[in-house]
Amino acid sequence: MKDFLRAQLERHTQRLHELDFLLSREDIMKDMTQFLALSREHTDVTATAGRYARYQQREADLQAAQQMLQDGGDDADMRAMAEEEITSAQAELLQLEAELQRMLLPKDPDDARPAFIEIRAGTGGDESALFAADLLRMYMRYAERKGWRTEIVSESQSELGGYKEVVVRMDGGSSGDGVYGWLKFESGGHRVQRVPATETQGRIHTSACTVAVLPEPDEAEAIKINPSDLRIDTYRASGAGGQHINKTDSAVRITHLPTGIVAECQDGRSQHSNKAQALKVLTARIQEKDRSERAAKDAAMRKGLIGSGDRSDRIRTYNFPQGRWTDHRINLTLYKLNFIMEGDLGEAMQALKHAHEAEQLAALEGNT
Repeated sequence: MKDFLRAQLERHTQRLHELDFLLSREDIMKDMTQFLALSREHTDVTATAGRYARYQQREADLQAAQQMLQDGGDDADMRAMAEEEITSAQAELLQLEAELQRMLLPKDPDDARPAFIEIRAGTGGDESALFAADLLRMYMRYAERKGWRTEIVSESQSELGGYKEVVVRMDGGSSGDGVYGWLKFESGGHRVQRVPATETQGRIHTSACTVAVLPEPDEAEAIKINPSDLRIDTYRASGAGGQHINKTDSAVRITHLPTGIVAECQDGRSQHSNKAQALKVLTARIQEKDRSERAAKDAAMRKGLIGSGDRSDRIRTYNFPQGRWTDHRINLTLYKLNFIMEGDLGEAMQALKHAHEAEQLAALEGNT
Protein backbone atom coordinates (compact mmCIF):
# COMPACT_ATOMS: atom_id res chain seq x y z
CA MET A 1 0.00 0.00 0.00
CA LYS A 2 1.23 3.48 -0.91
CA ASP A 3 2.36 5.70 1.95
CA PHE A 4 -0.16 8.46 1.18
CA LEU A 5 -3.05 5.95 1.39
CA ARG A 6 -1.81 4.59 4.69
CA ALA A 7 -1.50 8.13 6.06
CA GLN A 8 -5.08 8.89 5.02
CA LEU A 9 -6.31 5.72 6.70
CA GLU A 10 -4.41 6.45 9.89
CA ARG A 11 -6.20 9.82 10.00
CA HIS A 12 -9.54 8.00 9.72
CA THR A 13 -8.63 5.87 12.72
CA GLN A 14 -7.74 9.00 14.71
CA ARG A 15 -10.93 10.72 13.59
CA LEU A 16 -13.00 7.77 14.80
CA HIS A 17 -11.66 8.27 18.33
CA GLU A 18 -12.48 12.01 18.08
CA LEU A 19 -16.02 11.28 16.93
CA ASP A 20 -16.56 8.74 19.72
CA PHE A 21 -15.62 11.46 22.21
CA LEU A 22 -17.73 14.18 20.57
CA LEU A 23 -20.85 12.03 20.36
CA SER A 24 -20.58 11.26 24.07
CA ARG A 25 -20.68 14.94 25.01
CA GLU A 26 -23.95 16.22 26.46
CA ASP A 27 -23.86 19.56 24.62
CA ILE A 28 -23.48 17.78 21.26
CA MET A 29 -26.38 15.45 22.01
CA LYS A 30 -28.63 18.44 22.70
CA ASP A 31 -27.90 20.00 19.30
CA MET A 32 -29.80 17.61 17.03
CA THR A 33 -28.46 19.11 13.75
CA GLN A 34 -24.85 18.75 14.84
CA PHE A 35 -25.49 15.35 16.41
CA LEU A 36 -26.99 13.96 13.19
CA ALA A 37 -24.14 15.35 11.08
CA LEU A 38 -21.53 13.79 13.38
CA SER A 39 -23.48 10.52 13.48
CA ARG A 40 -23.46 10.30 9.67
CA GLU A 41 -19.73 11.01 9.62
CA HIS A 42 -19.22 8.39 12.35
CA THR A 43 -20.98 5.77 10.22
CA ASP A 44 -18.75 6.49 7.21
CA VAL A 45 -15.51 6.68 9.21
CA THR A 46 -16.35 3.49 11.13
CA ALA A 47 -16.77 1.57 7.87
CA THR A 48 -13.42 2.79 6.53
CA ALA A 49 -11.56 2.29 9.81
CA GLY A 50 -13.04 -1.22 10.10
CA ARG A 51 -11.80 -2.25 6.67
CA TYR A 52 -8.38 -0.76 7.47
CA ALA A 53 -8.24 -2.78 10.70
CA ARG A 54 -8.95 -5.90 8.65
CA TYR A 55 -6.19 -4.90 6.22
CA GLN A 56 -3.71 -4.54 9.09
CA GLN A 57 -4.75 -7.92 10.49
CA ARG A 58 -4.16 -9.63 7.14
CA GLU A 59 -0.78 -7.89 6.85
CA ALA A 60 0.16 -9.42 10.20
CA ASP A 61 -1.15 -12.82 9.03
CA LEU A 62 0.99 -12.57 5.89
CA GLN A 63 4.13 -11.76 7.86
CA ALA A 64 3.46 -14.64 10.25
CA ALA A 65 2.94 -17.06 7.36
CA GLN A 66 6.14 -15.90 5.65
CA GLN A 67 8.03 -16.44 8.89
CA MET A 68 6.46 -19.89 9.23
CA LEU A 69 7.63 -20.72 5.71
CA GLN A 70 11.19 -19.75 6.62
CA ASP A 71 11.12 -21.73 9.86
CA GLY A 72 9.38 -24.75 8.39
CA GLY A 73 12.56 -26.45 7.24
CA ASP A 74 11.79 -29.88 5.79
CA ASP A 75 8.29 -30.09 7.32
CA ALA A 76 6.17 -30.42 4.16
CA ASP A 77 2.83 -29.97 5.98
CA MET A 78 3.96 -26.77 7.68
CA ARG A 79 5.35 -25.37 4.42
CA ALA A 80 2.12 -26.21 2.57
CA MET A 81 0.04 -24.56 5.30
CA ALA A 82 2.23 -21.43 5.19
CA GLU A 83 2.07 -21.19 1.39
CA GLU A 84 -1.72 -21.52 1.43
CA GLU A 85 -2.01 -18.76 4.03
CA ILE A 86 0.37 -16.51 2.05
CA THR A 87 -1.70 -16.92 -1.12
CA SER A 88 -4.96 -16.25 0.75
CA ALA A 89 -3.62 -13.20 2.58
CA GLN A 90 -2.11 -11.64 -0.53
CA ALA A 91 -5.36 -12.04 -2.48
CA GLU A 92 -7.44 -10.50 0.32
CA LEU A 93 -4.97 -7.64 0.77
CA LEU A 94 -5.32 -6.70 -2.90
CA GLN A 95 -9.11 -6.74 -2.61
CA LEU A 96 -9.06 -4.72 0.62
CA GLU A 97 -6.69 -2.12 -0.83
CA ALA A 98 -9.02 -1.58 -3.81
CA GLU A 99 -12.00 -1.21 -1.44
CA LEU A 100 -10.13 1.23 0.79
CA GLN A 101 -9.08 3.36 -2.18
CA ARG A 102 -12.72 3.73 -3.22
CA MET A 103 -13.79 4.50 0.35
CA LEU A 104 -11.27 7.33 0.59
CA LEU A 105 -12.47 9.08 -2.55
CA PRO A 106 -14.53 12.26 -2.05
CA LYS A 107 -18.24 11.59 -2.40
CA ASP A 108 -20.59 13.71 -4.48
CA PRO A 109 -23.68 14.23 -2.29
CA ASP A 110 -25.81 14.44 -5.45
CA ASP A 111 -24.90 10.90 -6.52
CA ALA A 112 -27.77 9.45 -4.50
CA ARG A 113 -30.34 11.81 -6.03
CA PRO A 114 -32.93 11.09 -8.76
CA ALA A 115 -32.02 12.72 -12.08
CA PHE A 116 -33.52 14.60 -14.98
CA ILE A 117 -32.19 13.63 -18.42
CA GLU A 118 -32.61 16.24 -21.13
CA ILE A 119 -32.10 15.11 -24.74
CA ARG A 120 -32.10 17.69 -27.51
CA ALA A 121 -31.78 17.23 -31.25
CA GLY A 122 -28.78 19.06 -32.69
CA THR A 123 -27.24 19.16 -36.14
CA GLY A 124 -28.84 16.82 -38.64
CA GLY A 125 -32.47 17.87 -38.87
CA ASP A 126 -35.02 15.04 -38.83
CA GLU A 127 -32.29 12.40 -38.44
CA SER A 128 -31.06 14.13 -35.28
CA ALA A 129 -34.61 14.11 -33.86
CA LEU A 130 -34.92 10.39 -34.63
CA PHE A 131 -31.60 9.77 -32.90
CA ALA A 132 -32.90 11.68 -29.87
CA ALA A 133 -35.76 9.17 -29.72
CA ASP A 134 -33.26 6.30 -29.96
CA LEU A 135 -31.24 7.74 -27.07
CA LEU A 136 -34.37 8.14 -24.98
CA ARG A 137 -35.31 4.52 -25.64
CA MET A 138 -31.77 3.41 -24.75
CA TYR A 139 -31.85 5.18 -21.39
CA MET A 140 -35.39 3.96 -20.67
CA ARG A 141 -34.32 0.37 -21.36
CA TYR A 142 -31.28 0.83 -19.11
CA ALA A 143 -33.55 2.18 -16.36
CA GLU A 144 -35.82 -0.84 -16.79
CA ARG A 145 -32.83 -3.17 -16.31
CA LYS A 146 -31.87 -1.27 -13.14
CA GLY A 147 -35.41 -1.31 -11.74
CA TRP A 148 -35.73 2.49 -11.80
CA ARG A 149 -38.95 4.46 -12.12
CA THR A 150 -39.20 6.72 -15.18
CA GLU A 151 -41.51 9.58 -16.06
CA ILE A 152 -41.61 11.77 -19.17
CA VAL A 153 -41.74 15.37 -17.93
CA SER A 154 -41.97 17.22 -21.24
CA GLU A 155 -41.55 16.44 -24.91
CA SER A 156 -41.51 18.24 -28.23
CA GLN A 157 -42.00 15.75 -31.03
CA SER A 158 -40.78 16.07 -34.61
CA GLU A 159 -42.87 15.32 -37.67
CA LEU A 160 -41.22 11.93 -38.32
CA GLY A 161 -41.75 10.64 -34.79
CA GLY A 162 -38.51 11.74 -33.15
CA TYR A 163 -37.97 14.44 -30.54
CA LYS A 164 -36.77 18.00 -30.87
CA GLU A 165 -36.43 17.90 -27.08
CA VAL A 166 -37.50 15.50 -24.35
CA VAL A 167 -37.00 15.51 -20.58
CA VAL A 168 -37.37 12.38 -18.47
CA ARG A 169 -37.14 11.96 -14.70
CA MET A 170 -35.55 8.80 -13.30
CA ASP A 171 -35.74 7.64 -9.70
CA GLY A 172 -33.99 4.63 -8.17
CA GLY A 173 -36.99 3.95 -5.95
CA SER A 174 -36.85 0.66 -4.06
CA SER A 175 -33.68 -0.40 -5.89
CA GLY A 176 -31.70 1.98 -3.69
CA ASP A 177 -29.60 3.07 -6.69
CA GLY A 178 -28.41 6.65 -6.94
CA VAL A 179 -29.53 7.48 -10.47
CA TYR A 180 -27.47 10.65 -10.86
CA GLY A 181 -24.31 8.86 -9.73
CA TRP A 182 -24.69 6.38 -12.60
CA LEU A 183 -25.82 8.79 -15.33
CA LYS A 184 -23.89 12.00 -14.65
CA PHE A 185 -21.15 11.14 -17.15
CA GLU A 186 -23.71 11.05 -20.00
CA SER A 187 -23.80 14.85 -20.30
CA GLY A 188 -22.35 16.14 -23.55
CA GLY A 189 -22.59 15.72 -27.30
CA HIS A 190 -23.59 12.35 -28.75
CA ARG A 191 -22.77 11.86 -32.45
CA VAL A 192 -24.39 9.25 -34.70
CA GLN A 193 -23.12 7.94 -38.03
CA ARG A 194 -25.61 5.88 -40.05
CA VAL A 195 -27.76 5.76 -43.16
CA PRO A 196 -30.99 7.65 -42.32
CA ALA A 197 -34.35 6.14 -43.16
CA THR A 198 -34.97 9.13 -45.43
CA GLU A 199 -31.74 8.59 -47.42
CA THR A 200 -32.46 7.14 -50.87
CA GLN A 201 -28.85 6.71 -52.06
CA GLY A 202 -27.51 4.75 -49.07
CA ARG A 203 -25.11 7.48 -47.95
CA ILE A 204 -23.93 7.62 -44.35
CA HIS A 205 -24.92 10.82 -42.56
CA THR A 206 -23.52 12.30 -39.36
CA SER A 207 -25.83 14.06 -36.92
CA ALA A 208 -25.79 14.81 -33.22
CA CYS A 209 -27.82 15.25 -30.07
CA THR A 210 -26.93 16.82 -26.76
CA VAL A 211 -27.64 15.20 -23.42
CA ALA A 212 -27.68 16.93 -20.04
CA VAL A 213 -28.11 15.01 -16.79
CA LEU A 214 -29.17 17.10 -13.79
CA PRO A 215 -29.62 15.94 -10.19
CA GLU A 216 -33.08 16.56 -8.80
CA PRO A 217 -32.63 19.25 -6.14
CA ASP A 218 -32.96 18.31 -2.50
CA GLU A 219 -35.90 20.37 -1.27
CA ALA A 220 -34.08 21.19 1.97
CA GLU A 221 -30.98 22.44 0.13
CA ALA A 222 -32.49 23.79 -3.10
CA ILE A 223 -31.88 27.40 -4.00
CA LYS A 224 -34.74 29.72 -3.12
CA ILE A 225 -36.46 31.23 -6.12
CA ASN A 226 -38.35 34.51 -5.72
CA PRO A 227 -41.90 33.96 -7.08
CA SER A 228 -41.82 37.46 -8.57
CA ASP A 229 -38.94 36.29 -10.81
CA LEU A 230 -41.16 33.70 -12.47
CA ARG A 231 -43.52 33.94 -15.43
CA ILE A 232 -45.94 31.02 -15.53
CA ASP A 233 -47.82 30.23 -18.72
CA THR A 234 -50.37 27.49 -19.30
CA TYR A 235 -51.16 25.96 -22.65
CA ARG A 236 -52.83 22.99 -24.26
CA ALA A 237 -50.52 19.99 -24.31
CA SER A 238 -49.69 18.24 -27.55
CA GLY A 239 -48.69 14.69 -28.33
CA ALA A 240 -49.84 11.39 -26.87
CA GLY A 241 -52.15 11.33 -23.91
CA GLY A 242 -55.69 10.77 -25.06
CA GLN A 243 -58.64 13.15 -25.09
CA HIS A 244 -58.00 14.79 -21.72
CA ILE A 245 -54.51 16.04 -22.45
CA ASN A 246 -55.63 17.67 -25.71
CA LYS A 247 -58.75 19.38 -24.35
CA THR A 248 -57.45 21.17 -21.25
CA ASP A 249 -54.80 23.83 -20.69
CA SER A 250 -52.97 21.66 -18.17
CA ALA A 251 -49.44 22.04 -19.57
CA VAL A 252 -47.24 24.54 -17.74
CA ARG A 253 -44.26 26.58 -18.89
CA ILE A 254 -42.23 28.46 -16.25
CA THR A 255 -39.67 31.11 -17.20
CA HIS A 256 -37.07 32.39 -14.74
CA LEU A 257 -36.89 36.02 -15.82
CA PRO A 258 -33.41 36.92 -14.44
CA THR A 259 -31.69 34.06 -16.31
CA GLY A 260 -34.13 33.31 -19.13
CA ILE A 261 -34.11 29.62 -18.16
CA VAL A 262 -37.34 27.83 -19.11
CA ALA A 263 -38.89 24.55 -17.94
CA GLU A 264 -42.05 22.87 -19.14
CA CYS A 265 -44.19 19.95 -18.04
CA GLN A 266 -47.21 18.47 -19.79
CA ASP A 267 -47.17 14.85 -18.70
CA GLY A 268 -49.48 15.11 -15.68
CA ARG A 269 -53.24 15.40 -15.89
CA SER A 270 -53.49 18.40 -13.59
CA GLN A 271 -52.06 21.87 -13.94
CA HIS A 272 -50.99 21.75 -10.29
CA SER A 273 -48.85 18.61 -10.67
CA ASN A 274 -47.33 19.88 -13.91
CA LYS A 275 -46.43 23.18 -12.25
CA ALA A 276 -44.72 21.37 -9.35
CA GLN A 277 -42.73 19.15 -11.71
CA ALA A 278 -41.75 22.05 -13.98
CA LEU A 279 -40.54 23.99 -10.94
CA LYS A 280 -38.29 21.07 -9.97
CA VAL A 281 -36.77 20.98 -13.46
CA LEU A 282 -36.31 24.75 -13.43
CA THR A 283 -34.57 24.64 -10.05
CA ALA A 284 -32.27 21.85 -11.26
CA ARG A 285 -31.34 23.89 -14.35
CA ILE A 286 -30.64 27.04 -12.35
CA GLN A 287 -28.49 25.12 -9.86
CA GLU A 288 -26.58 23.49 -12.73
CA LYS A 289 -26.00 26.92 -14.28
CA ASP A 290 -24.65 28.23 -10.97
CA ARG A 291 -22.42 25.20 -10.58
CA SER A 292 -21.03 25.56 -14.13
CA GLU A 293 -20.31 29.26 -13.63
CA ARG A 294 -18.47 28.61 -10.35
CA ALA A 295 -16.36 25.94 -12.03
CA ALA A 296 -15.55 28.26 -14.94
CA LYS A 297 -14.41 31.01 -12.57
CA ASP A 298 -12.09 28.65 -10.71
CA ALA A 299 -9.00 28.99 -12.90
CA ALA A 300 -7.12 26.45 -10.83
CA MET A 301 -9.68 23.72 -11.48
CA ARG A 302 -8.24 21.04 -13.74
CA LYS A 303 -10.60 19.79 -16.41
CA GLY A 304 -10.79 16.09 -15.81
CA LEU A 305 -10.63 13.21 -18.24
CA ILE A 306 -14.37 12.66 -17.94
CA GLY A 307 -14.94 16.27 -19.01
CA SER A 308 -16.97 19.18 -17.79
CA GLY A 309 -20.37 17.79 -18.79
CA ASP A 310 -20.85 20.78 -21.05
CA ARG A 311 -23.19 20.23 -23.99
CA SER A 312 -20.44 21.37 -26.37
CA ASP A 313 -18.19 18.46 -25.40
CA ARG A 314 -18.43 15.68 -27.99
CA ILE A 315 -18.18 12.70 -25.73
CA ARG A 316 -19.38 9.77 -27.82
CA THR A 317 -19.86 8.34 -31.30
CA TYR A 318 -22.42 5.72 -32.35
CA ASN A 319 -21.28 4.22 -35.68
CA PHE A 320 -24.06 1.93 -36.94
CA PRO A 321 -22.40 0.57 -40.14
CA GLN A 322 -19.51 -0.78 -38.04
CA GLY A 323 -21.59 -1.57 -34.94
CA ARG A 324 -19.10 0.58 -33.02
CA TRP A 325 -19.67 2.61 -29.85
CA THR A 326 -16.82 4.88 -28.75
CA ASP A 327 -16.41 7.06 -25.69
CA HIS A 328 -13.75 9.60 -26.61
CA ARG A 329 -12.96 10.67 -23.05
CA ILE A 330 -11.61 7.32 -21.94
CA ASN A 331 -10.76 5.90 -25.39
CA LEU A 332 -13.16 3.00 -24.91
CA THR A 333 -14.56 1.30 -28.02
CA LEU A 334 -17.13 -1.49 -27.87
CA TYR A 335 -18.37 -3.43 -30.90
CA LYS A 336 -21.79 -4.15 -29.42
CA LEU A 337 -23.79 -1.12 -30.52
CA ASN A 338 -27.04 -3.02 -31.06
CA PHE A 339 -26.94 -4.31 -27.47
CA ILE A 340 -26.06 -0.86 -26.12
CA MET A 341 -29.02 0.72 -27.92
CA GLU A 342 -31.20 -1.87 -26.15
CA GLY A 343 -30.03 -0.52 -22.79
CA ASP A 344 -26.99 -2.74 -22.18
CA LEU A 345 -24.94 0.14 -20.74
CA GLY A 346 -23.46 -1.67 -17.74
CA GLU A 347 -19.93 -2.12 -19.14
CA ALA A 348 -19.76 1.49 -20.32
CA MET A 349 -21.04 2.90 -17.03
CA GLN A 350 -18.55 0.86 -14.99
CA ALA A 351 -15.66 1.95 -17.21
CA LEU A 352 -16.59 5.62 -16.76
CA LYS A 353 -16.91 5.20 -13.00
CA HIS A 354 -13.51 3.51 -12.77
CA ALA A 355 -11.88 6.23 -14.89
CA HIS A 356 -13.38 8.89 -12.64
CA GLU A 357 -12.19 7.07 -9.52
CA ALA A 358 -8.67 6.83 -10.96
CA GLU A 359 -8.73 10.59 -11.55
CA GLN A 360 -9.89 11.25 -8.01
CA LEU A 361 -7.22 8.96 -6.59
CA ALA A 362 -4.50 10.71 -8.61
CA ALA A 363 -5.76 14.09 -7.36
CA LEU A 364 -5.83 12.77 -3.79
CA GLU A 365 -2.25 11.56 -4.10
CA GLY A 366 -1.16 14.86 -5.66
CA ASN A 367 -2.63 16.85 -2.79
CA THR A 368 -1.02 14.73 -0.09
